[in-house]
Amino acid sequence: MNKNLIVRSLAAVSGLAMLASLAACGDNVAATTDSTSTKDLSSQISGDYAGAGASSQQAAVEAWIAGFKGSNPDAKIAYNPSGSGAGVTTFLQGATAWAGSDKALADDEVEQSKNVCAKGTAFDVPVYVSPIAVVFNLKGVSDQGEHVNMDASTIAKIFDGKITKWNDAAIKSQNPKLNLPDTDITVVHRSDKSGTTQNFVSYFKDAAPNDWTYDLSENWPNEVGQGAKGTSGVINTVKQADGTIGYADFSQIGELGTVAVKVGSKYTEISADAGSKVIEDSELADVKGEHRVVVNINHKTEADGAYPIVLVSYDIVCPAYKDTKTAEFAKSWLSYVTSDEGQKTAQQAAGTAPLPSTLTSKIADSIKAISTK
Repeated sequence: MNKNLIVRSLAAVSGLAMLASLAACGDNVAATTDSTSTKDLSSQISGDYAGAGASSQQAAVEAWIAGFKGSNPDAKIAYNPSGSGAGVTTFLQGATAWAGSDKALADDEVEQSKNVCAKGTAFDVPVYVSPIAVVFNLKGVSDQGEHVNMDASTIAKIFDGKITKWNDAAIKSQNPKLNLPDTDITVVHRSDKSGTTQNFVSYFKDAAPNDWTYDLSENWPNEVGQGAKGTSGVINTVKQADGTIGYADFSQIGELGTVAVKVGSKYTEISADAGSKVIEDSELADVKGEHRVVVNINHKTEADGAYPIVLVSYDIVCPAYKDTKTAEFAKSWLSYVTSDEGQKTAQQAAGTAPLPSTLTSKIADSIKAISTK
């Protein structure tokens, strides 16, 4: 299983682009092509544009920036992986052209977007599908390349501080072949407002409701363990100590161990394909606002080979902007990142799953709705 396909050379290229000023892309606008690739545009995009949001998207966005600039060399694009909540806030203040978010817009955010969009309300479309890994660092297990099997109840109890030892009976019973040590479990969670957190705990809410009674939120709901900022913060903290466990986007797990999650009567190891299967077994949500494509993830899936803890990450844009060039950029950017080319670029850089065909036509219709006049 390819745990870490991140292409660091792309990060270097896009790192230069991220130094571009965030201020230039201010008041939000709309775009012009029905194409699914920036190569088909009659004119190239130029100017300075910025986005902010989900840190889970960072590796993919870095690759997308490099790919987009290949066809639009005069475009200067920066992305601040500040977290989903911070990114949406920045967008709603009119300071960025788009936001990346691991959660769909809330109704009040849709309403707020009237203040920054030239007309209508902002909408979100999926651009990135990836499993959320339950990662751990356990001497004698993760360093031997071993997975640990767990069901939803066990994972929920660990992250709620009800299971505190790696050789707890609930873990041992699901892993009879592993020699689990009497090591304390240290939970590592996001300290910042995070769509990854909301996607992660929504799995508990659906699959183990008796073991996870907290309200759904982008903020971590209890005092168990220790917090770390951003996806990279969680990964680095888990790496530092024996017995740690956390959650993070699949693209950034490196050599850490991962939990194989129980689906039906089997345990499914994390992979991009397994994450795609649960999306195929899910339906679209009924949400407020036009042009929105929001997935209601089926965390209770019993589809063979499906991995149920997954995030669908969205790009959030306006159907019309106060500046035409920003609109043209937004339309061109979304057309690229959701195209076959863009999705392959994300797969190579971040190990993501491609957008299922059940979504792509609906996404294309939403992109067409962006006005560039």
